[in-house]
Amino acid sequence: MSLEGKVALVTGAARRVGRTISLALAAKGTRVAVHYRTSVADARRVAAAVKTLSGADADVFRADLGDPAAPAKLADAVSRRFGRIDILINSASLYEKAPFGDAAPEDWDRHMAVNARAPFFLAQACAPWLRRSGEGVVINIADWAGLRPYADYGPYCASKAALLCVNKALAKALAPTVRVNAILPGPVLAPEAMSEGDKRKMSEATLLKRLGSPEAVARACVFLAESADYTTGAELTVDGGRLIA
Repeated sequence: MSLEGKVALVTGAARRVGRTISLALAAKGTRVAVHYRTSVADARRVAAAVKTLSGADADVFRADLGDPAAPAKLADAVSRRFGRIDILINSASLYEKAPFGDAAPEDWDRHMAVNARAPFFLAQACAPWLRRSGEGVVINIADWAGLRPYADYGPYCASKAALLCVNKALAKALAPTVRVNAILPGPVLAPEAMSEGDKRKMSEATLLKRLGSPEAVARACVFLAESADYTTGAELTVDGGRLIA
C-alpha cells in the first residue's frame, strides 16, 4: 500500500530505534504520532524532523505504557488529533538487567506490562481505526532473544517471547482487514554504556560479523507496511544471523 498520507502511531518514538522508524515512515509521506514517556524534548525534535523531511504532519503524545489505562487513552488522543490510525508500530520497550538470583516479581511485572501487555491493548484500542483504514498494519518490535534468551535478562526475554505470542494472537483477531507482523532485531544498536571490547564480541557472535543499525529495522518496518501485502502473523529477523549462530 502507499504510505503517503497514512497515520502511524509509533511508540517509543523519541529515541533510538523508534526515532529511526518514525523518520523512515516520514520519508514516505506518512503522518506520525510520536509517542514518548519521559523524553519530551527528543520527541519534539522527532516531530519537527518529520515535518522538515517530507512536510508530513506530526505531533507528540505522552503515555506511560506501564499504566493499564494508558493504551486506550493514547489511541483516543491520536485518533482525535489525526482523525484516523492506519499503522501501529509497537516499538516502546523496557530493557533492564535482572540476574536470576536477584530478579524480583516487580521486575517481571514491569517488563510484561510494557513489552507484552501494552502492545496487545494498544492494538485493541486502535482496532476500530485500523479496520476502518482498509489497509491497517500492526508491527511489533520484538527481539531475537525472545526465541533464544540470554543470561541475566530473564524477565526481558520472557516478555519478548510473550510479545511473539501476542503477535500471532493479534494476527488472528484482526484478520482479514489488518495485517500484524513482528520484527526480531539482533545487535542493531549497542547500549550506550557498552565498551568497545564488548561491542566487538557482540559483532563476532553474528554470522555476518558486524553490528546492524536502527536503519535496518526501519527498512524492515517500511517493507512490512508498504510491500508485504500477503504477509501476516510472521516474524522477520533482522539480526545478522545471530539467532542461528
